[in-house]
Amino acid sequence: MAHDIVFFLAPDDESAAATRRRGPGQAFDSVNCHFKEPDSAIAEWDMYFAEPSAEIPPIEQLLAWPWPEWVTAPLNDGVEVFALPPRLIRALADATSVELEELADRWTARLWSADGDEMADDDLLAVLQGVSRLAASAVTTGGGLYSWSF
Repeated sequence: MAHDIVFFLAPDDESAAATRRRGPGQAFDSVNCHFKEPDSAIAEWDMYFAEPSAEIPPIEQLLAWPWPEWVTAPLNDGVEVFALPPRLIRALADATSVELEELADRWTARLWSADGDEMADDDLLAVLQGVSRLAASAVTTGGGLYSWSF
């Protein structure tokens, strides 16, 4: 089952944590999408920029990768708020269109191998381009980049 996911720009962790109950809404610049697990996507993206390759690494390598930090403690309501690591924010901000295309292809392959027909309906390249734009703003403003999902 896909989650509603919002990647958003916020000035700090406290502001991001305040979105927990109702989501970022219109208060923050954001990109909306739908797929299963934002934390695994963030780890996949981070791994790509640390170790670029068009091929998807084995799932064991992804599972051993450092996962994003919670901004708020997890509860049983299904809401998750994660902070993207600063190195990933910088990498996304500096990413070329070729890198984003390769990452989108790799991410699509990962989702397809895990979820098959249940994969996201979103244009994953467009999602990455939007998140890259948010990352560039985060670098410029000194803010952070976060994901909120339900």
